[in-house]
Amino acid sequence: MSVSPTAPTTVRIERAHAKINLVLRILAREANGYHGIETLFQKLALHDVVHVSVGSGPRRLSCSGPTMPSGGLGPVERNLAWRAAEAYGAAAAWDASWQITIEKHIPVGGGLGGGSADAAAVLRALEALCPTPVGLPRLLEIAGRLGADVPFLVTEHSRAWAWGRGDRMLPLPALPPMALSLVVFRSGVNTGAAYGEFARVREARGESVGAYGYVASAFKDWSALVTIAGNDFEQVVPGMHDGVRSVLPLVRDHAHRLREQGHAAIGMMSGSGATCFVLHPPAVELALEVPAGARVVRTETA
Repeated sequence: MSVSPTAPTTVRIERAHAKINLVLRILAREANGYHGIETLFQKLALHDVVHVSVGSGPRRLSCSGPTMPSGGLGPVERNLAWRAAEAYGAAAAWDASWQITIEKHIPVGGGLGGGSADAAAVLRALEALCPTPVGLPRLLEIAGRLGADVPFLVTEHSRAWAWGRGDRMLPLPALPPMALSLVVFRSGVNTGAAYGEFARVREARGESVGAYGYVASAFKDWSALVTIAGNDFEQVVPGMHDGVRSVLPLVRDHAHRLREQGHAAIGMMSGSGATCFVLHPPAVELALEVPAGARVVRTETA
């Protein structure tokens, strides 16, 4: 379907929520070169704002906001939100003219899923605007081709257990809000490079890893999650990023001291980095002294 030049513009505004990984296990590398994962996704209140309009005029994507890198985000055709819009149009056989504006609040390249969240928001917006929507199963299929975080971020769930390439999910009931102190850096970690380094280290050790096993009770509340929280990327990313090397022990120590006081608290790194965080009860005041080049962002679980 083509949109007439005289057709009225239709607008959809979506929140693109950041995520953290409270569990991230890297499984064997598949024949296509991709690694399978097992992960526990948790959405955050922190979010970008994505405006999508459909109507006359050329296709366009623009990004601005307080967390935009000084050098920008590169060519728009490589932006995940642009690719999401093109993929949706192809799947729906909808030759629409769209304009996308993204207001960035999620730190870029920090393992918080900002680009994936924006792509997911574009998919949701176009699904709502399209005269022939493709339906959730097809939407998740499109999302899965864009990245491991995108299928979860397409959904309305606040948390989910995911495996494979992130496209197989078990939604989990929401838990009471917890506070997060995120330590973010000016530079992030290239996800492909982190996977490559992890594969190199695992091969050097001669390790062969299959799926892990978890009991259902490990997901029931924050205190139980403390016992299974972990991120395999923490084995290699501190050697790739000076900020993570200095801050990861700091957030772990803060979380450990809070647990000694009887609080549920987790200190770890999200995704492939570089963002490190302390998850803790909202009533707890947490003072984090971070090195130069890092800053603290306060938010909470969604």
